[in-house]
Amino acid sequence: MLPDSNIKKIVILGGGTAGWMAAAAFSRILRHPEINITLIESGDIGTVGVGEATLPHIRLFNHLLGLREDDFVRKTNATFKLGIEFVDWDSFGNRYIHPFGEYGVNMEGMHFHHYWLRHRRLGSEASIDDYNLSVMAARAGKFQRPDPGLKNSPLSKIEYAFQFDATLYARFMREFAENSGVRRIEGKVVNVDRNAETGFIETLHLEGGETVDGELFIDCSGFRGLLMEEVLKSGYDDWSDVLPCNRAVAQASGRIADPVPHTRATAGTAGWQWRIPLQSRTGNGHVYCSEYMNEDEALDILHAGMDGPPIGDPVFLRFTTGIRKKTWNRNVIAMGLAAGFMEPLESTSIHLIQTAIARLMANFPDKSFNQHDIDYFNRRTLLEYEQVRDFLVLHYCATGRDDSPFWNYCRTMKIPETLEQRINVYTGNARQYRHDNELFGEVSWFAVMHGQGLKPKHYHPNADIMPDEELSRRMSDIRRTWRACLRAMPTHQAFIDRNCRAPL
Repeated sequence: MLPDSNIKKIVILGGGTAGWMAAAAFSRILRHPEINITLIESGDIGTVGVGEATLPHIRLFNHLLGLREDDFVRKTNATFKLGIEFVDWDSFGNRYIHPFGEYGVNMEGMHFHHYWLRHRRLGSEASIDDYNLSVMAARAGKFQRPDPGLKNSPLSKIEYAFQFDATLYARFMREFAENSGVRRIEGKVVNVDRNAETGFIETLHLEGGETVDGELFIDCSGFRGLLMEEVLKSGYDDWSDVLPCNRAVAQASGRIADPVPHTRATAGTAGWQWRIPLQSRTGNGHVYCSEYMNEDEALDILHAGMDGPPIGDPVFLRFTTGIRKKTWNRNVIAMGLAAGFMEPLESTSIHLIQTAIARLMANFPDKSFNQHDIDYFNRRTLLEYEQVRDFLVLHYCATGRDDSPFWNYCRTMKIPETLEQRINVYTGNARQYRHDNELFGEVSWFAVMHGQGLKPKHYHPNADIMPDEELSRRMSDIRRTWRACLRAMPTHQAFIDRNCRAPL
């Protein structure tokens, strides 16, 4: 028997990726016969599936749920992802990969790139990519899972994520949640009852007269934020001054070749296009700024960039990048698009849902709803969003492009002070730091800064301590080892065919 002070009625408003991820996690963690989890969604309200590409952290979420990875991949039409390729961001013809795996081997307590920078000054022509197995495999179309038995080998610690159909993923999460006891109600909310003294939400009234009582409400109602914004008036911090893209058009295309193990983001005249290869099709989208481009032009550019014939109808989206001023307000917690939106440039949407769930579990309330817990939750959420914002802004501001008004704005806009400090630290002595266990670590920041053309004046002075001959020998050994590992890997398609091919 749970104490009376414990929350026993949890109501999730909205399905889609956010709602069903929350439902699946709650059903796994809050397993008790007295705890009732209800999800309300309407088939008449569309969901936004921009988060088809993911980050490696999703594997932790899948492990929490106890999912079998091959089954998960098959049921979501998924492929594997080793990183993101960026095309034409710094200049036309320039391309680089932001990999999940590390560069080389850190030596003498310092990040590898300091030694690579020194080696270049000694005359080496080896690219930084020659020391990153994720980049090499992504370009070669190869993949395998890490093999812990190969100790001291790069093949023992391959980092990867997934590229999947967001609709199938939500369906997969729904099946898991309902099998674990979550109750789904079909319907639209038409009215909300609040406690006269506390302002807490108590009851949702649906079309047809049904009512749903709750003690804790999770708002996954999308951009609208029905509970968090329309009812509680939480407010919104608009970040479009530094992330000006506010529109997207998405459409699938037919498969024409074996899928590659990476996502591609190609910069255009007023935004960028994504390409996400799945097993049976390719996900495509064009993210752009409406101040510089209209819908018809955006759709034409999307179609021109497709590798195969279009499938279905295009879906047009409108958004404002930013975050709710409160993502936890009274007894309501917003997740997914109801909490805020970071454009899909670095595949962070699903990750931000995952961390919101984890943060809630760490600060799960009782019926007293301790305000200190709520304030902490909001502070940490804001910090996480700000750190992701800065990483995304880096792609736009660190550019040499001057071929359109959009890029002229991005290149010259005032950026957050926190990002400006990071850039100054890197361009001084190539230093990278990871703050507050932030999502993107030193490898990610280096990959994008280097890829976008930022050049440090120097490297860490301690990298000069190693003798030239020793440095050259180590660098040669690393390249040789990485090439041998690449040769040993199967192709991405062969790995899928052998382990987790989806029924086509």
